[in-house]
Amino acid sequence: MSLNVTRNRLMAAVAAGLVFVAQATLADDDHETKEAWRLFVADHTQPVVRAIDFESGKELGRYDTKGYAALTASASGQTVFATQSDSDIVHVIRTGIEFSDHGEHRDLDVSDAGLLPVTFEGKRPFHVVPHDDHAILFYDRGGKAEIIDEAALLEGKADVRTIDTTAPHHGVAVTMGKFVLVSAPDTEAKTKPDELPPRIGLRVIDEKGEQVGDITKCTDLHGEATSARLIAVGCKEGVLVARPGGTGGPKLEMLNYPENLPKGYVGTLLGGRTMQFFLGNYGEDKVVLIDPDGKEPYRLVELPTRRVDFILDPADPRNAYILTEDGNLHVLDVIKGEIVRKANVTEPYSKDGHWRDPRPRLAVADGRIALTDPRHALVRVIDAETLKETRTIPVEGQPFSIVAVGGSGASH
Repeated sequence: MSLNVTRNRLMAAVAAGLVFVAQATLADDDHETKEAWRLFVADHTQPVVRAIDFESGKELGRYDTKGYAALTASASGQTVFATQSDSDIVHVIRTGIEFSDHGEHRDLDVSDAGLLPVTFEGKRPFHVVPHDDHAILFYDRGGKAEIIDEAALLEGKADVRTIDTTAPHHGVAVTMGKFVLVSAPDTEAKTKPDELPPRIGLRVIDEKGEQVGDITKCTDLHGEATSARLIAVGCKEGVLVARPGGTGGPKLEMLNYPENLPKGYVGTLLGGRTMQFFLGNYGEDKVVLIDPDGKEPYRLVELPTRRVDFILDPADPRNAYILTEDGNLHVLDVIKGEIVRKANVTEPYSKDGHWRDPRPRLAVADGRIALTDPRHALVRVIDAETLKETRTIPVEGQPFSIVAVGGSGASH
C-alpha cells in the first residue's frame, strides 16, 4: 500500500474514529476515564533503573542492576527489559500499567511498579524484540535466542523457548506466526580471537526448530522492525521484507537500494503502527522512509547534521521525531516525506567518540516528548506540537536510556 493511499485511508479512519468516540461516550457514561504515564530511565554509568511518574516527576521506584542497562518496553507495556550486555544478564521490571480490551473501550489498571524475580542470563544479551505477547532475547556470544512469554513473567515464572542461532554472532530473532526469523552468521569466516563472525543472511525456523528453505542473503544484517503484518531487516543490499506465507513459512523479498540513492545502507529500523511503513537510518545524516508496496519504496530525507536518536509517535501516525547533534529536534511528516518544523531543545551533543557515550535519548508520551539530558541530570519534556520545553524532571546521575509506558482507559 502506497503512502498516498495510506493518507486517504488515514483521513477516513480519523473521521470514523470521531464517530466512534462520540458513540462510545454515550455508551460509557458510567465509566470514568483516567490516564497514567510512567517513564523508566536507566543511568549511563550507575547500575540503576528508575521508575518515574510522568505527570508529577516523582520517583516511584529505584531498581538496582548489575551493570549499565539498555531498556526495551514489551508490546503490551506491562514489562520493561533492562538488558545489561556487559554483565551477561537481563532484569525485567513490572511497569504497573495494564490495559484490557472490552470492544468499545479499554480498561486501564494502575498498580505499583516493581522488579520481577525472574532474570535471564547468558553471554552478551543484546537485542530484545517485543512482539505480541512475548519478547525475543538474542545472546550475541551465547549462540542462542530465547522467546519469553510475558504472562508467565508477570506471575514470576520463566516460560522460555530456546532457538539455536548456529554460532555466536551479533544478530537478531523475531517471530512471525509459528515461524521464527533468525539472522545467519558466516560460519566459514576467518575471524580474530574474540571476534564475532559477520552476518550473511536470514533463516526461517519452524516449530520444530528446523530450517525452512535456504538462507536468504542479507549482508551485514542489522536492524529489525514490524509494521502491520510485515517484518523488515536492514542489509547492505537493501531492506529485506518478510510477509506471512501460510503453512510454507514467510515470503522474503529484498527491496534493493535504487541507483539514485547515495552510497549507504540501513542499520536501524522503526515500524509504523497505524500505517504500514518503515523508517530507517541511512548513514549518519540521512533517514529513509520505506513503503514496501510502493512503486518507489524509498524516500530519502537529508538532515542538517548527524542523527543522535529518532522515534515514531505511536499516537500521531504521521509524526517522527529526530534529534540531531546540534541539539535540534526535527518533526518528520512521514506522509509528505519532509521535515515540517524544528526547534533547539538541548545543547549540542557530538557523535564523535564512543558509540555509547552519554547522549540524549527520546521517548513519546501523550503528545509530549521526553528527552534525557545526561549532562544536566534532567529529563526535558517537549510539547510535540510547538516543540517548546514545558518542564523538566530532575533525575540523579546521568539519565540515558528511556522508555515511556501508559495511556488512557476506562476505570469502573
